[in-house]
Amino acid sequence: MTSIDVNFTERAKASPIAALPPVERLSVPPWKRALDVVFVLITLPFLALVGVPIAIWIKLVSPGPAFFRQQRVGLGGKKFMCLKFRTMKVNADTGVHQEHLAKLMKSNKPTRKLDNTGDRRLIPGGLVLRAMGFDELPQLLNVLRGDMSLVGPRPCTPFEFGMYEIRHQRRCDALPGLTGLWQVSGKNRTTFEEMIDLDLYYVDNQSLFLDLTIIARTGPAILALIWELRRRRRAKAAGVPKEGVKP
Repeated sequence: MTSIDVNFTERAKASPIAALPPVERLSVPPWKRALDVVFVLITLPFLALVGVPIAIWIKLVSPGPAFFRQQRVGLGGKKFMCLKFRTMKVNADTGVHQEHLAKLMKSNKPTRKLDNTGDRRLIPGGLVLRAMGFDELPQLLNVLRGDMSLVGPRPCTPFEFGMYEIRHQRRCDALPGLTGLWQVSGKNRTTFEEMIDLDLYYVDNQSLFLDLTIIARTGPAILALIWELRRRRRAKAAGVPKEGVKP
């Protein structure tokens, strides 16, 4: 992690975790809702311009719908249907992901996705869509509906939430987001507990300035993920073993 990321992580660990009064804890700041709505309305033309070719590509390379709907856990533990562009084959085995997730939560290893080790469930181009974050563009509609926000902890699945300790559940005291402090603070280089620390820091310190800072850092974070993907592909093509590729 960079010095900025380390600073965020250290401050996150020192952040108080005492529960706030329910009404205050579960309220959405007016400035946050205003930022979400304005941003989504401005970017809807971009969503159409980029989304239509993506949907057509998915239909061409893989039988099934272009969109994927999955139940996620949102503010206060309330469940909602999260929208994404489909990047996996229809009826892909979810047990593989659940097993991988359970191991990450119980270990002190970086929270790397199965994508990084090669996931045969992905459709052609699915890995690229994920690395660029384009698969999550439909979630702008979730933001418009109020299920999500531009910035916040990533929305977890009911399976993941069922494994949470009380401390972990507090990350649902804020609206889940398209991007967040964890995503721009190392992401795949952080452990599960470090992710929780960053999420709880955000929950306890939400502000317009912090949201704008995270949004500004999201672009460079995505470019870093794309660069890492390209580097891994070149290493694989050159026959370099995984142990020889630095994380």
